[in-house]
Amino acid sequence: MEVTYLESAAVLVEDEDTKILCDPWLVDGAYYGSWAHYPEPDFEPEDFNDVDYIYISHIHPDHFDPTTLKRMDSDIPVLVHDYRWDYLKDAIEGLGFEVTELPHGERTHLQDGMYINILAADGCDPELCGNFFGCSWYDEEADETGSTQVDSMAVIDNGEFTLVNTNDCPYPIAESSCRKIKDEYGHVDMLCHQYSAAQFYPQAVTNYTHEEKLRERDRVIQEKHELALNFLDLFEPDYYMPFAGEYVLAGDLADLNEYTANPPREKAKAFFEAHAPDDSECVFLNSGEHVDLATGEKSAPFEPVDQEEKREYVENVLAEREFDYEADPTPTLGELRAYVPAAYRNLEDKREQIGYSTDTAVLLPLVGGVTLELSMDGSGYRFLADADTDDYDAWVKLEVDPRLLKRLFEGPHSAYWADAKIGSHVGISKEPDIYERGLYNCLGSFHAHGREVTETDSTRVVTPGKGSDAAPIAGEDAPPTADEDGTTACADCGESVSVDSERHVRRSGSDAEGRTVRDGGEVALCIDCGVATLNGDLAAGDEAHSAAGGEPTGSGGE
Repeated sequence: MEVTYLESAAVLVEDEDTKILCDPWLVDGAYYGSWAHYPEPDFEPEDFNDVDYIYISHIHPDHFDPTTLKRMDSDIPVLVHDYRWDYLKDAIEGLGFEVTELPHGERTHLQDGMYINILAADGCDPELCGNFFGCSWYDEEADETGSTQVDSMAVIDNGEFTLVNTNDCPYPIAESSCRKIKDEYGHVDMLCHQYSAAQFYPQAVTNYTHEEKLRERDRVIQEKHELALNFLDLFEPDYYMPFAGEYVLAGDLADLNEYTANPPREKAKAFFEAHAPDDSECVFLNSGEHVDLATGEKSAPFEPVDQEEKREYVENVLAEREFDYEADPTPTLGELRAYVPAAYRNLEDKREQIGYSTDTAVLLPLVGGVTLELSMDGSGYRFLADADTDDYDAWVKLEVDPRLLKRLFEGPHSAYWADAKIGSHVGISKEPDIYERGLYNCLGSFHAHGREVTETDSTRVVTPGKGSDAAPIAGEDAPPTADEDGTTACADCGESVSVDSERHVRRSGSDAEGRTVRDGGEVALCIDCGVATLNGDLAAGDEAHSAAGGEPTGSGGE
């Protein structure tokens, strides 16, 4: 049996008769364009159209990559775990492939002498998943077969050699499945396991200093390395290959690469050779090279990458790339606001399902200086002007490009919150500095998919310190009204902005970039009730203000 390392978690396992391609992410651009490879692959997805099977461990884009699969022969059968829900199966079948879901822990014959056994990370025990992620179990049909955790692992054997691929399965949640494998198979020839952090932390934390990010990067690397030692101690393999989660950030996120918990492979190799059991051999391979499990021979010795050449490639090539969503027009406040009521209902459904509640406020800047404040205890949401984190005892602030935010609001068919976060597209700051898993679990449902979206032309915006205590934090805004001439009216009092601008316009006009409220610029706020006019006739409002003896209101405003 030979094992070829390709990229990240992509490996090719083959004997004389059967080839299995695992988790083929072979082209740049995962996670909405931010994840890339280095060095550049010298092969194409089409080069693997001769494989007999593709195994995909889970839904994350560096394992299930639609761009790679679209370039491959859809006649190749795809194997996945029989998850509790069919999201992975449906997504792959949508690309034209035939998918076979295999039950947890059953050794399945493929062809000739090759077998595969796919196991859920949580051992199909929902309580493990619930305990690990800090939420109570919420599926009434939990006794049905199928994992609710996102990860799976696979055992591939041909009766002579046994390979265990744990990819992203976290320890200790995966311990029960690993022990099941060890009990049933005994000797393990090769173990492939994760050793780095495929996550947003710490590079996307916006309120950490340079030194804090470096310190947290090194701490997370050490933590991931030490967790990997548990897999080695349990399986006692002849050979082990640390892999998975290897990536380089591209585009406007390229300057975050120095903070990712994704160490140079030679440093990881040195750690494992110093701390792993002596009777297991560490195998690091360059892309496209293989190891023969019968002899231990490698097709070529491992050569570390030149870090200076990598830096130049990131600066001159990867940093110049643009993300797909950057070609979208910047949404207006009205467009973003339209999704919020439906998205909040979906969030509340999720929060109630998992039994989660916290006093931590979620702050989500939109456009035009307006921030959406979300409660995570069922008390609703509101829109704020000049939001200040000093006004909260506990808060999490999420900063997202408005163009990507609109896609996230549209729902999973456009963008996933979890993928945007892993891809480092979401800048996160928080106080206290605690990662509340349940909070992010709920935020994954903060989209309008499956519900009706109705756009309005005004929304209530609270200015802290100016009537905010009396302002509603309920889920729905008052319906807008309009004069006969079609001008926008205040949602609270019904007065037209263009008729009485001195009273109703607190801030209006264009921002520093010359954008008006219609294309993401400054908003107009009612001085009495805080209603932001989204699509009103601002020019007419300023003229009326001038005629009344005041100065035209600009982006500086009161």
